[in-house]
Amino acid sequence: MSVTHSWIGEGQKILTLDELVAKTGLPKATVRFYRATGKGFKTFKIGSRVVALESDVNAWLQAQYDASTQAS
Repeated sequence: MSVTHSWIGEGQKILTLDELVAKTGLPKATVRFYRATGKGFKTFKIGSRVVALESDVNAWLQAQYDASTQAS
């Protein structure tokens, strides 16, 4: 379930790990690996939960798309 918080901006959503997996198609293990190695989109913790801002994930997905279409 996405949560909206005023401190991150109007309409900005925080995505849970399960939502990150669903949105990106990446396995949970890959999201965790990216977090551990500082690769991929920005993540942070709220309590014990790993989350990310939807805008950061969207920007990362766009960069992946741009990089793969330029190489073609």
